[in-house]
Amino acid sequence: MPATRIPTIETRRLVLRGPEAGDYPDFKATFSSYRSRFMGGPLNAYEAWMLYAAEIGHWNIRGYGMWMIHDKQTQETYGMAGGWFPAAWPERELAWIIWPDKAGHGYALEATHAARRYFYEDLGWDGAVSYIDPKNLDSIRLAERLGAVKDRDAATIDGNDAVYRHPSPDTLKSGQLNDGIELEINHYCDPLFKPKGFAID
Repeated sequence: MPATRIPTIETRRLVLRGPEAGDYPDFKATFSSYRSRFMGGPLNAYEAWMLYAAEIGHWNIRGYGMWMIHDKQTQETYGMAGGWFPAAWPERELAWIIWPDKAGHGYALEATHAARRYFYEDLGWDGAVSYIDPKNLDSIRLAERLGAVKDRDAATIDGNDAVYRHPSPDTLKSGQLNDGIELEINHYCDPLFKPKGFAID
């Protein structure tokens, strides 16, 4: 089967591209660290390699997957965002992870907002969920900033995760929610903007 052509998405600050071999060291470092504790980590070297191979293979199997988040100017990688739907997942997931030293700059918000728009507008998704460890307060706050709400009736992966349901395409098109997300992203893009408090992505 030929490899799926992975689209490239550009935002104001970022370029989202498919995962490549050169991105693996940052991925391995993050998933071997405490940062990955809410996503099944920390992983050993073999487990990290297998997960990264799965990230790449997911694009061929599903036709979508996780993008690497790159800085548009420097090409530095900041993390990953995109779609995730492995075997046994109840629904298609919108997921993200930011490298430990890159949090707090709005990169996850900007990248995940763009990824969701692509899935809705280009692939015709009618919605998505995010499966989040209840102790992962940073990801819960980010999901809520994206307009997702906790769905207590939705099926979970293993009973230990919370399900946050993202707004439908029609809800996003209504303007107010989308405009609020865009406004927050624009604040982060302003070099003079210094968010207060704990990093929220």
